[in-house]
Order: sequence, then C-alpha cells, then structure tokens
Amino acid sequence: LTLYWVYYNSIFSYLQYFSSINSNKVNMKLIIATLLTASTAAFAPQSASRASTSLNVDFNVESTALPGKFGPATLDGSLAGDAGFDPVGFSTAPFAKFFDAENEDSMTDIQWLREAELAHGRIAQLAVLGFIVPPVFGTLPGNDWTGVDAYSVTNPIEALGNVPEFAIFQIVVFLGWVELNRVQLIGEQGSSRIPGDIKLGTNDGWNPFNLDYSPEELRVKQTQEIKHCRLAMMGAFGLICQNANSGKDIAEQLGSAFTSPEYYAKAGYFLPEGI
Repeated sequence: LTLYWVYYNSIFSYLQYFSSINSNKVNMKLIIATLLTASTAAFAPQSASRASTSLNVDFNVESTALPGKFGPATLDGSLAGDAGFDPVGFSTAPFAKFFDAENEDSMTDIQWLREAELAHGRIAQLAVLGFIVPPVFGTLPGNDWTGVDAYSVTNPIEALGNVPEFAIFQIVVFLGWVELNRVQLIGEQGSSRIPGDIKLGTNDGWNPFNLDYSPEELRVKQTQEIKHCRLAMMGAFGLICQNANSGKDIAEQLGSAFTSPEYYAKAGYFLPEGI
C-alpha cells in the first residue's frame, strides 16, 4: 500500500523538473497521462443497448468478454488482452494528440491508454502484495534508530503513519527514478514503443533470468500481465475500502471467517446454539 500511495505523491514532487525538459519533445503531459487516463478495457458499467455515447462512437465490435457489441472500431485486437470492451469509448479519444502534440512520432491513442493501464496495474499488484505480506508473513525488524516497532503495524493504512519518513523518502526516490526512465523511453522509442516496456526481462534490457520469448509466447505473457493488472486494480480498491471500513488487516478479516464456534466442535451439534 505504501508503494501504491507513494506512486501518486512522488509524481507531483518532480513535475516541475519535467516541465523544464524538452528533450525528444517529451514533456510533463506524459506523466499526467499515466495518472489521469482511464484503462482501455476497464470495467466501466454501461447499458449494452446504447449504440453511441457523447463521444459519438459507434459500437460495432463484438465483445469476447460479454455478449453484445461493446467496442468501437479502435479495438482492432492489435493489443494483447483486447476483449472488445470499451462501452464509454475512451479508446476513440485523441490522447496522443493532446498529451504529445509536438511529437509526430508518438504512440497511438490506444497505446497511450495501454501505457497508463499497465502503469496503474503494476502499482496495484504491489499494493495487493503490501496488504497480504505483512500480516501473513511478518514485517521488517526495527532498530534503535528507526524505532523497534517502526515496521510492526500490519494494517497498511495505519502503517503509513508509523514508518520513518526516511523510509517513505527512499520509496519516493526509487519510484521517481523508475518513472523518469520510463518517460525517457517513451520519448526515445516513439511510435515503435511497446506500451509498458521498461527494459526489464528483455534482451536489450536488464534480464537476470535470461528470458527469451518468441513473438507468440510474448503475446501470451502480455495477455497474462494485463489480466493480472486489471484484477489487481479491482482487488486493491476492494482491499483499501474494506480496510478503511473495518480497521483490520487482511489476516484478521479472513481469520474470523475460518473460526468455528465452540458448540460446533461438539459431536452431535448441527443446529445453531440455543435451538
């Protein structure tokens, strides 16, 4: 959760820095795009009976996610995980022209959306792990400098107020470095960019496990990732809401669900107590 929260706050801490950069005609709008752009194939609800939206979009693409036509012609299946589901018509909006108008060699509108979807989805996956790992597997040990109990809080929301400020600062710096490199790659690669590519696990990047996929295998991996990203975004939202409502970490919430009342353990008791 800390990574999830810091991701957004860290971006604004160096937006002014990006505003002064004009190299490769990439500017501050690239960062804002990843923060504000909605997911291309997210789960925005809308009636299937509508044939168009305020964007004047004709929905003529048959969806593989739900029965009916929920996608405009921009969902052509070129991106992994495209299920023909965009009932609002986000994929038809001119995001590339708006966020990167000065660069003629830019990603397409739908690729900009996929870039944002992957960025949010990856952070959401870290957030889900941040909810599960501390209460289930334990937290980092503290010391005299940070405080013995600095990392002992397993409630993710409460933990943000207990960890040392220097620990938050480290996360801000790291994520800022990751985002800076990603923005630079967007400018350097232009229209040839594979959305979400951060040179991790690729032949021309950092590849400690020597991963080498064929085009078909890569397509499968991309589909798997985007599905996990979408699931994690929904999961992270649910975890945050449930935690804020109950004030309990996930171990406490799930633990009570598997607790049997004392009378249930007695042989012959098959009815609720008192009956």
